[in-house]
Amino acid sequence: MTLTKWTSNQTIKLEFIFVGFSSDQKIKFVLFSTFLIMYILTIIANALIIMVVKSTTALHNPMYMFIASLSLLEICYVTVTTPNMLSIFLVKYKRISFEGCMAQLYMFFSLGSSECILLTAMAGDRYLAICHPLRYSSLMTTRACLHLVILSFLSGFIASILTITFIARLPFCSSNRINHFFCDYPALLKLSCTESNTTEVIFFTLSWSIVLTCFLLVMISYSCIVFTVRVSTGKQSKAFSTCLSHLTVVLIFYASVIFMYVRPKAKYDLNKDKVVSVVYSVLTPLLNPMIYCIRNKKFQSAVVNLMLRCFGPS
Repeated sequence: MTLTKWTSNQTIKLEFIFVGFSSDQKIKFVLFSTFLIMYILTIIANALIIMVVKSTTALHNPMYMFIASLSLLEICYVTVTTPNMLSIFLVKYKRISFEGCMAQLYMFFSLGSSECILLTAMAGDRYLAICHPLRYSSLMTTRACLHLVILSFLSGFIASILTITFIARLPFCSSNRINHFFCDYPALLKLSCTESNTTEVIFFTLSWSIVLTCFLLVMISYSCIVFTVRVSTGKQSKAFSTCLSHLTVVLIFYASVIFMYVRPKAKYDLNKDKVVSVVYSVLTPLLNPMIYCIRNKKFQSAVVNLMLRCFGPS
């Protein structure tokens, strides 16, 4: 039985039930198996990147430190949503308390915001490396890289506090069934019985200020990079190949995030949103390590050396 709380003649649900995906058992089994494999591969691939970067002296430079930091963030990011989704396939009614839902939403927003800011910092790193190669080593030191990573995480977690505070104050007085596989803002807003647009305006403003500002800075960085490469030859042109993987990650991530959050409430379609959510919450964390490392010969060599040290003849 759902717990409720009465305040000001309204009922605030203290417990939610996830709807998830299809109710057909065969489809649920296929989806469960698919997402479980993807989750395991995501953890292994991103953990491998962290291990290789940490254990290989040749990779102790800002670019690989950023990639390792992104991998750590992706492990946390995918762990917030995927285990919850997998559990929905196993039980008839997957319940979550109001407090648990808000905590999950806060972690998801914080990690997502941190990724936006970290991707922007990585674009700045590539901009300095290609457009100002002579000053790069003095500007982008290991210490500066570490400060940018920490700032990215702190900014993401701080920026999400205001949004969660307003969402937590919404009254939920009708259904408590979340048409999603985790506590996401559009699904929760659909359950709210308030007519006030204050929360939507605040969320919409924060989405624009964080997501689109970071995306704009990334595009400006790459515009400068493209211009520099077009008018120069040699090392700058070769260095541009390292940007293609980062740009691919940025486009996949931002396209899905902008579609989901930088739009008004009237445009929400929860059934379609669930599919889009899979892209940035499950698929992107799996693709990122592959995109960054599959064509990186330096990283591939480091992986081989690590495997030889771990499993080779003593």
